Parts: sequence; C-alpha cells; structure tokens
Amino acid sequence: MYNEIKKVITLADGREIEISTGKLAKQATGSVVVKMGKTMLLATVVAADDAKEDVDFMPLSVEYKEKYSAVGRFPGGFNKREGRLSDYEILVSRLIDRALRPLFPSDFHAEVFVNVSLLSADKNDTPDALAGLAASAALTITDLPFEGPISEVRVARIDGQFRINPPYDECQRADIDMIVAATYENIMMVEGELNEVSEAEMLDAIKFAHEAIKPMCLAQKELREMCGVTEPAPYCHEVNDEDLRKKVWDETYDKAYAAAMTQTANKHERERLFNEVKENFLMVVRPTKSVLFGAKLITCRQYTARQSSPVAKPSRSRQLPSATSLMSRQSTVQ
Repeated sequence: MYNEIKKVITLADGREIEISTGKLAKQATGSVVVKMGKTMLLATVVAADDAKEDVDFMPLSVEYKEKYSAVGRFPGGFNKREGRLSDYEILVSRLIDRALRPLFPSDFHAEVFVNVSLLSADKNDTPDALAGLAASAALTITDLPFEGPISEVRVARIDGQFRINPPYDECQRADIDMIVAATYENIMMVEGELNEVSEAEMLDAIKFAHEAIKPMCLAQKELREMCGVTEPAPYCHEVNDEDLRKKVWDETYDKAYAAAMTQTANKHERERLFNEVKENFLMVVRPTKSVLFGAKLITCRQYTARQSSPVAKPSRSRQLPSATSLMSRQSTVQ
C-alpha cells in the first residue's frame, strides 16, 4: 500500500502539470513523478547521512537520462545495453545542476545525487523543460537544507507571441527559444538562442518565464507541507573561526579591491598583486621564523611543507641535523 500525494499546476493555455510522490522509489531520500500529457519523468534524490572527511565542497551529482523504453523501444544490434549519456543528456544535466547548486549552504558537504529519468515521452512535449521542476520537487520534499524551490521552463516567441513549454513542432518557428530557471524571487540561469532580437525583447521573455515559474514554486511548497516536512534536519559539516573570518575581511578586502581596481591587462601582474595581499596577511597572522634546513635558510612554512611531503620526509634512521650542529660544522670548516 502507498499514500500518493499529488499537486496539479495549470498553465496559461490550459495544460496541466501533475507532481506526485509516495508511489515510486520510496526508499530514496526524496522522489517525485512529474507528468504533462503523455510525458512522464521520475526524479529521485539520495543523500548521505553525513559528510566525508576532508571534503570542503558541495559533492552534488546530477544525471538526466532518457531511456529507450520511454518511446517503447530497446537497444538492438551489437550493443544490448544503453551506453553513456549523450551530449544532449549531459547538457540537460548541467542545466539542472547550475540552478540547484547555488541553493545549498556553503557549509553543507554531504554527497547528494539527483537522478532524473524519462519514463514516457510524447513527440510534441519537450521533457528537458520539466527536468528542473522534477529535480527541485524531489529536493523540496526532503529534509535537506535546500534553499529552493526552483523551476525551469522553456519560453519561446512564436508568431510574435510568448509561449511556455510549447510543443516541439512549434519551436521550429520560434525566434526566441530559451530555458529559464528561477526561484520565486530571483532568476538563477538562462540559456538558449535568439534570432537577432533586442535586449528589451529578451528581458520581456525572461520576465514572462519568471511569472510562469512562480506558481510552480508555490505548488512545490504546498506539496512539501502536504508531505509533513517543515524544517531541514540539523547538520554540522564544518566549524569556522568567525573572528578569523572577520579579521581576514577587515584587513584584506580594501587591499584586494585596490589591486582589482588597477585593471591591468597583465595577468601575471594581477596575480602578483593578489599574492602580495595574501602573503602580507599571512605574515601578520602567522609570523615567519627562520630555520636552518641543510645548507639553506628557509621559512617555517617551507620547513613544514617539506616535513609533510612523502618524498622529502626523511626516514627514521636518518634524522635532519639540528640548527646547532649545522652551525658548529660551519664554524669548524671556517
């Protein structure tokens, strides 16, 4: 038995998009099925309980896959299995990733895998325009710290009129064809092609798409409430020194800004200026002390790097000479 929860979104032209959860992929962290006409996508989210050690980034993976079975076929010939993602599927995966990744907190480092599969296809509906909505809805009904929801739509201008998610055959006559991703408040990503249109016309298309996205975001929030999810689960993946963060900002921001405002075209000069700001700050925070290393005079940071290197680290049977012994050797030679 299952408890299926549904939410329906009605587009301006009367077509409906149905979002449902609780029937398929119930062991995933979150899963939804998105339907429009005969097109159906399954989006699943699986997240790790905690972050791995030494991970200081967001390990988000997004995969969009169109199965042969979506059109009633199966692979034939020499290859009996479906291969790697096509270029088109990779591009759609990137469209989803670009919109989702900035909405995770910077201190969240648990692995998250988002998988969007096309289960059923209609030749007139474009499933890539629904993939972002499906991925966002699957994340929204979880307890992950996702600062969404978002949605993606295709906006096209056909015969002078803007259309949302138009049929495939009508898109061939469009002079504006874009995929727009946005939250309820902000535009997240825009990608597409335009045939010699003005900036004002492009902005009108983006605004038209954003107005269509807002009801989709509200529907996802309502679906989240229907699933009983209220607050994200607590997590602690990193501990930051806020005093040090403030010190870095106070002492380096103006200097880095001044280096950027030089607007020099010389890449190496820009790099030198920024490195100079960094090194000067490190000298203040962590003063450099000289340590004799063999016959050279190096800094503490260089000495630490050599000691930690698996190549340069000496064996137990051959320890590095102390500074006192080196100085006595030099005085003997003299």
